[in-house]
Amino acid sequence: MAQFWPQRLSCFYQVLVYNAGAVRNHHFECKRITGVENNKKKELWRVVKFTLFSASAGLIEAGSIALLESLTPLPSWACYLTGLVLSVLWNFTLNRKFTFQSAGNIPVAMLKVAAFYAVFTPLSTLAVKYLTETAGWSPVFADGLNMLCNLVTEFLYQRFFVFGKSIDTAERK
Repeated sequence: MAQFWPQRLSCFYQVLVYNAGAVRNHHFECKRITGVENNKKKELWRVVKFTLFSASAGLIEAGSIALLESLTPLPSWACYLTGLVLSVLWNFTLNRKFTFQSAGNIPVAMLKVAAFYAVFTPLSTLAVKYLTETAGWSPVFADGLNMLCNLVTEFLYQRFFVFGKSIDTAERK
C-alpha cells in the first residue's frame, strides 16, 4: 500500500508531461497496479474460503469420531483415523473446486495431500502428546495449537505445492 500512491502519482505525472504514446503506457501501468490490488483481494478471499472449509472439515472429523466411538466397538485410534480421512477428503474436494479452482490432475493432487498428512499426522500427534503429558498443557490448548498449525501449513502447502501451477484453471459454468 505504501508504494501504491507514489506509483499512482508517477502515472499521473507521465500523463501530464508525455505525449499520447505515454498515455497508453499510463493506462497499462495503472491497470497493472489495480491488478495487484485485485490479486490481494482474491488471495484474501481464498484464505477466508480455505478457513471456512477447514472449519467444516473439523466439524465432520469431530462428528464422525463421536459417532464411531459411541456406535461401534472400534478402538479410539481407528475412530480418529477414520474421522481424519473423512475430513481430509471433504476439505480437499471443496478446496480444489471452490478455493483453488484447479483443473489439475486430481489423483496427483490427492497423493500430494496424502503425503502432507503422512508427515503432519505423526508429528502433530507426538507434539500434542509432549505438550499434554510432559509440558502439562491443557489438551484443549494443545489441540488448538495443533489445529492452527495444521490450518496454516496446509494452506501454504496446497496453495503453493499442490495447486500452485494449476490454480484458477477450472472452467466456470
